[in-house]
Amino acid sequence: MTLDQILISALLVIALVLFVLGRPRYDLVALGTLIAGVVLGLVPAKDAFSGFGHDAVITVAAVLAISRALALTGALEPLTSLVRKASANTVTHILVLCGIGAVISAFMNNVGALALLMPIAIQSTIKAGRSPAGVLMPLAFSTVLGGMVTLIGTPPNVIVSGFRAQAVGEPYHLLDFAWVGLPAALAGLVYMALLGWRLIPGDRLGKGAVADLMDVGAYMTELTVKPGSSLIDRTVGEAEASWTDSDLTVVGLIRDDRRIFGAMARQKIAEGDVLLVRGESEAITRRARAAGLDFAASERPSAEHLQSQDVVMAEVVVGVGSPLIGRHAGELGLRETYGINLLALSREGAAIRSRLGRVRMQIGDVLLLQGDARRLQAVMADLRCLPLVERDIIKHDQRRGRIALGLFGAGIALAASGLLPAAVAFAIVVLGLVVSNALPVRELYTGIEWPVIVLLGAMIPIGAALETTGVTGLIADGIVGLGGDVPVWVLLAALLVVTMTLSDILNNAATAVIMAPISIAVAQGIDVSPDPFLMAVAIGASSSFLTPIGHQNNALVMGPGGYHFGDYWRVGLPLEIVVAVVSVPLLLLFWPL
Repeated sequence: MTLDQILISALLVIALVLFVLGRPRYDLVALGTLIAGVVLGLVPAKDAFSGFGHDAVITVAAVLAISRALALTGALEPLTSLVRKASANTVTHILVLCGIGAVISAFMNNVGALALLMPIAIQSTIKAGRSPAGVLMPLAFSTVLGGMVTLIGTPPNVIVSGFRAQAVGEPYHLLDFAWVGLPAALAGLVYMALLGWRLIPGDRLGKGAVADLMDVGAYMTELTVKPGSSLIDRTVGEAEASWTDSDLTVVGLIRDDRRIFGAMARQKIAEGDVLLVRGESEAITRRARAAGLDFAASERPSAEHLQSQDVVMAEVVVGVGSPLIGRHAGELGLRETYGINLLALSREGAAIRSRLGRVRMQIGDVLLLQGDARRLQAVMADLRCLPLVERDIIKHDQRRGRIALGLFGAGIALAASGLLPAAVAFAIVVLGLVVSNALPVRELYTGIEWPVIVLLGAMIPIGAALETTGVTGLIADGIVGLGGDVPVWVLLAALLVVTMTLSDILNNAATAVIMAPISIAVAQGIDVSPDPFLMAVAIGASSSFLTPIGHQNNALVMGPGGYHFGDYWRVGLPLEIVVAVVSVPLLLLFWPL
């Protein structure tokens, strides 16, 4: 190996290790890898940021923005009424819910598709008397499967198309992926509806994390201010300041049958007030005695006690790119900055109700928030949290929804017909959405998942460096040499399985950037068409089902479903086998060597 080959290989190994560890964030790892490649002379300085102008990056950014518009306008809401009608039976429920999820995710961002359907999935299962755990993992998997079907369904497809354009001079078209992706997705849906959901451990199929959080009586207490209490004429903020060691929070106050929730810190406490206090029972009891407070004679508080005409509660999940990730409520000042109370948190199905101000949040955590009904939707958007149950606080404009859907349909037609490249067609759609105000400019930029854009823009030059230094050729020669005289389908299956394995621990876009040039080199090494091998990479990179870290959608349902890390391989391993068994013969049938 030459020095350049040793350096780029070492750089890639370090990046892969950091990707797996998840620290620092994957976009920073990718950018650091790119800068190191430039400094070491592996990536020409003039090409360092060429990846950010690549068609793949533009297409992904445009689809993310369009997905945001479809979510904001509620353009796809009519489809969700079908889910309610099918929810009486688990099998039909999963078939309809996951079928809709797969169709939607074929044409929009996977995470956006899941966000649209997760509230209706939870609400419909609870109404049917079942746990959401039975449908949320199948829903997450189906929105990943749906991405296999079209060019714009998932970033790996766009990346693979870009490498194909470099190899043979022409990219893939919008529906080229459907020849193999559609049968694989359909087989996966049938598996999940008939068998997959039955493999979820039975103890996950209880009442679920959302119902558990709404049992506010388990962590809320009503305390009456007695005559002579030390809290009389003090503000709620002053009282809480003296309770910092106990992590008690006053989330509401009842005075003369009137509920007061807003600006609690400035509210003065009077004799006879009833304080609604969140915290551990032992700490509440200790502080109540010291401050001259009595436990109210009424029953334990219910959710209705914590809401009014102006104040509501909302169950949300910490989403991708949320500023909450890695931080605790005290750091962010949720109450002071956003005017909301964090009442409870659930992780992997277990409710956390004590020391909430010190719990560092993770993607997929389920939060119970209380706040002003008029501002809560905006706060949820700022915090990048996804609602778990449909609420009246979310309003949609049907006219804008029709505009968004019409423009998107036109973009798909332009891309599918070949009249315009996908990047240009969907960039036009984004412009039309902004001009028509179906997508406000502010939402245009917040809707794009910038870490993904940075990852793609930074890794594309690294992928090119693997080729120019000859590393992909070395790897391909090794694969071909190990294979000896084995049939081509064995090499194809091996490439698919390796890509699947990588995508279970790495970001799927990074997996595609690494494996696509290797697949081309393998095809060239045995003198066959690169198409079946590139398509194998596309399918494998979209088959992240063994872990919650393999795909963002897997992580997002972990909290709401109450799943544990090991639950994913139970359901996901047979699914990956199904996808592989269906895909390999179809790759050879539709993309001949």
